[in-house]
Amino acid sequence: MNLTEEQRQRVTAWILQGAKLSEIQNRLAEEFGLRLTYMETRLLVDDLKLTPKDPERPKAAAPVAGLKPGAEEKNLPPDAEKAAGVSVNVDQIARPGAIVSGKVTFSDGQKAEWYLDQTGRLGVVPGQPGYKPSAADVQQFQAALQEELARMGY
Repeated sequence: MNLTEEQRQRVTAWILQGAKLSEIQNRLAEEFGLRLTYMETRLLVDDLKLTPKDPERPKAAAPVAGLKPGAEEKNLPPDAEKAAGVSVNVDQIARPGAIVSGKVTFSDGQKAEWYLDQTGRLGVVPGQPGYKPSAADVQQFQAALQEELARMGY
């Protein structure tokens, strides 16, 4: 794809402003009338030797008050991801209908199964019917799950 020097400068400015590839794709269509596929947009940005900025990751939640240091480490498998009393495990084989699944143990000792379906929706099935983890535990679970999945390449 050949762009004029002005168009290249505009694309460079968008990247420096933190635009994602999909935003660049939309702007190219709106401002220049260039309708490109996502892959074509990616190759264009690569040809211009530009790299979109990665979004900042949310910071880990603060530890839950009242937990003794090391309390979260009891009886956990070695591959468990720990975050202030919440542990996350990823199954070797995902449950049917899920891209990835696993188990979580919340800070109060309650266990649940979790799964991520093909549409990206996260589901949690508590071991005890009606159980609802605390808001802090949910936040820590999501952070620990994101870390573990990123470590595994998801």
